[in-house]
Amino acid sequence: MRNYIALVRKDPDSAFGVEFPDFPGCISAGDTLDEVVRGAGESLQLHVEGMIEDGEAIPEPSALDSIDTTEAVVTLVPLADQKGRAVRLNITLEEGLLRAVDEAANRLGKTRSAFLADAARAAL
Repeated sequence: MRNYIALVRKDPDSAFGVEFPDFPGCISAGDTLDEVVRGAGESLQLHVEGMIEDGEAIPEPSALDSIDTTEAVVTLVPLADQKGRAVRLNITLEEGLLRAVDEAANRLGKTRSAFLADAARAAL
């Protein structure tokens, strides 16, 4: 797992915004600092998945001293490694939770495995 620098900024009359110096165009926003940081992980994951689909190389994280952090709160956002093969596993979930997972996955047009993998990435 690698950690990427995210810069959080807020103008007086706007929501919080976050950007990634290593990933131009990858941004997220939220009404609270907690919300924007949570959304940053999801945005980074989706951005990187798109880069992989397009055959683009994923950059190594930049050093903090190489980035202009003026008027920004700096946070690190983890990115799960994208390499590796899928591994089959057996897990146990409460019946109601499993039903909710399956319903949410279905609404999103995903498999149960894809839904749980996305949820794990977001939580990491």
